[in-house]
Amino acid sequence: MTVPLPDLFARTTVRAGGVRINTLVGGKGSPVLLLHGYPQTHVMWHHIAPRLAEHHTVILTDLRGYGDSGKPAGGANHEAYSKRAMAWDQVLVMRELGFTEFAVAGHDRGGRVGHRMALNYPQYVTKLAVLDIVPTRHAFRTAGMAFGLGYWHWFFLAQPEPLPEHLLGADPEGWIRGRLSALRRGGSPFDPKAMEEYVRCFRDPAAIHASCEDYRAAAGTDLADDDASAARGEKITAPLLALWGQHGFVGRHYGDVLAIWREYATDVDGCALPCGHYLPEEAAEETTAALLPFLS
Repeated sequence: MTVPLPDLFARTTVRAGGVRINTLVGGKGSPVLLLHGYPQTHVMWHHIAPRLAEHHTVILTDLRGYGDSGKPAGGANHEAYSKRAMAWDQVLVMRELGFTEFAVAGHDRGGRVGHRMALNYPQYVTKLAVLDIVPTRHAFRTAGMAFGLGYWHWFFLAQPEPLPEHLLGADPEGWIRGRLSALRRGGSPFDPKAMEEYVRCFRDPAAIHASCEDYRAAAGTDLADDDASAARGEKITAPLLALWGQHGFVGRHYGDVLAIWREYATDVDGCALPCGHYLPEEAAEETTAALLPFLS
């Protein structure tokens, strides 16, 4: 049984610049920060975190706006949910825990937070693993019909308030179960207790609003930040591991995923895994087998 996480993970709350960040810490060794994606919580790592904790101090958090973390107002330009703000939260959490150098592994939105963190705070991030994403800037700048149909939720969730909030609030459980099922392709099924946890958290209207703000920020502030980084010639200098689902949209649509990441990072390796979007749950063994040697 991996849900809830074993007792070796101690739960704490870190006040990161005034935002409450739900945090779990377990294991011993060099620190690894695990960041979840949409529309999930730290629980998505329930298969992998105990394995990594045999070799590392593993820190799991709920991103601001998700799970049991704080959900501040987004602001006029949604900047409270920019990847810049979310990355700073995580740096503050790690500093509060006593870590000034650490590896990061992020899935989906968590990978985008990790990308910005590695650019803005290279002194902290020793290694970065990104799971089933290409850079936000590449995704938007090359978007066509296939992207619009495959990732239509990017554009739906980014619509002005209150349209998506109203529609998602009518059936949050149906949205969660439907969205996760639609992007799972061929891998292991979701643990029912994990699914119940995702549903519990997403029933909160503040969580629905915050997650929409996340996507609104992606189409505005985040894209502007990424364009500015590209114009300055900034690249991730930490070793980067890219993993993606062979049967998911990234694997089917983007071709040479490593070549894309090499436009944004100087030291890139990685591979496809036999699953869809949710690598840590669909292909936990393969994901763990790829992460362990990279993090060692």
